[in-house]
Amino acid sequence: MIEVLTPREVEAARPSGQFVARTLAELKKKAKPGVNLLQLNDWAAKMIDDAGARSCYVDYAPSFGRGPFGKVICTAVNDAVLHGLPHDYVLKDGDLLTLDFAVSLNGWVTDAAISFIVGDGGTDEDQRMIDTTKKALHAGIKAAQPGARIGDISYAVGSVLESAGFEVNTEFGGHGVGSTMHQDPHISNKGAPGRGYKLRPGLLLAIEPWVMAGTSNLVMDPDGWTLRSANGGRTAHYEHTVAITESGPVILTQLD
Repeated sequence: MIEVLTPREVEAARPSGQFVARTLAELKKKAKPGVNLLQLNDWAAKMIDDAGARSCYVDYAPSFGRGPFGKVICTAVNDAVLHGLPHDYVLKDGDLLTLDFAVSLNGWVTDAAISFIVGDGGTDEDQRMIDTTKKALHAGIKAAQPGARIGDISYAVGSVLESAGFEVNTEFGGHGVGSTMHQDPHISNKGAPGRGYKLRPGLLLAIEPWVMAGTSNLVMDPDGWTLRSANGGRTAHYEHTVAITESGPVILTQLD
């Protein structure tokens, strides 16, 4: 399913995006050495309840996971990169943490992810990987113009990642959102320009580049959800929900 929203509906989705952005910013502040991933999940759940929002993850049971997910946020640490199921793990100085968060508020879904180093540790290569992934995200957003194609986004993202020396996995990527989570069109993080679905005003797209140091291969944890780099290398993941408008892409999940 591909939903095309009216301008009024796009405006109605803005509070959802702002809530996702505020929640991620608050959780990043709280994610210090000594904090348990389950605490982060509990804090996110309280924020969802206080806002009158609904988690997109708790009851989510797609074919690629062993559902339902059962938690309200994805927490991926170090070699974990996607669908990190919160568990009894205490964060350490230098951990590379990704938070991926999606909710429905006022009937509209928005989705975003951030990667950052916990505490004062980490390496220059960790930071380069984080910065490159964020740069690729913004290149993809810039390419998401009305009349462009999905392949233009994929090409922009993949060009940044590959030029920085990263291999690109195409099993998982961005996607449409709207009244539900994980809609079409699929947005690969690598592709050919000028191909694929034509972008129209009213589309909401979750664009999400992610990389793993030294590999493009994934392995699944026994929890049936958490995906890790096959070589144990560190990972990074960034995501924004973007509205395609007549005047260009508008990031809904960015703090004002």
